[in-house]
Amino acid sequence: MSKLPKEKLDVRLIALDLDDTLLNSETQISDDNVDALRRAAALGIYVVICSGRAEDAILPYVRRLDIAGMQAGRYIIAVNGSSVFDLHMRRQIYKRVVGGEILRRADSIAAEFGLVSEVYDPDVIHTSKETEWTRRDSELCHIRLNVVEDWQNFLDKGFVKMLIPGEPELLLKVQDKLKAELGDRAVVFLSKPYFLEVLPPNCGKGEAIQFLAQHIGIPQNTTMGFGDSMNDESMLRMCGYGVAMQNGLDYIKDIATFVTEKDNNASGIGDFVRKYVL
Repeated sequence: MSKLPKEKLDVRLIALDLDDTLLNSETQISDDNVDALRRAAALGIYVVICSGRAEDAILPYVRRLDIAGMQAGRYIIAVNGSSVFDLHMRRQIYKRVVGGEILRRADSIAAEFGLVSEVYDPDVIHTSKETEWTRRDSELCHIRLNVVEDWQNFLDKGFVKMLIPGEPELLLKVQDKLKAELGDRAVVFLSKPYFLEVLPPNCGKGEAIQFLAQHIGIPQNTTMGFGDSMNDESMLRMCGYGVAMQNGLDYIKDIATFVTEKDNNASGIGDFVRKYVL
């Protein structure tokens, strides 16, 4: 069954996941996507990158879109909804934190499986030990990796996110144990098969978009979110229009309002925005 709009949609904010959504398999934003999103921003439609990455890791993609100077391009949502940043004011306007007790327990459970955890600041990834997996995350995000000696005390400060990278089969077991033990004290999910995330309770991309819509004074039902994976679930559920990528997980496509006709390697976002928003 086709999941496409029957008419042009009333959209005032477009939120965009990065990996496997706005980005192609070379982690680039295509010219077609850039053109469509710039046109949307020029019409006053807010264009908001909404990623699991930290703020500094998002900035190269903001520069690629070249909309940060516009009112419609002034906001980014980072760390899977734990942070909303105003680029014009150069400050965070929304922040949610995982408490130190939760972080220490999650780190302990990861260690039981021989895994090393990480926590995030806007411009650096902190970890207790450099491994193949922590290096992979640092290289993917293009931000510095910092090894901390007094790790347990360091975690006491609380952070916007903990990430546990590792082999997918092992992370499924860690995820089950974390969910069973932490319950509603944290949000736990796999953002990629090899990245397990621990976020603050009642926190996600959808909640951050809800805050931002209220902050800028637009109805929630005029927001649109594009995503492909489990860290996009709350965004697709809470936006007025949740749009799954053609290459997205079947579960994400099932819960979405619409599904793009083209995948992330064929400028699926640009194609959809041109046809149903512009």
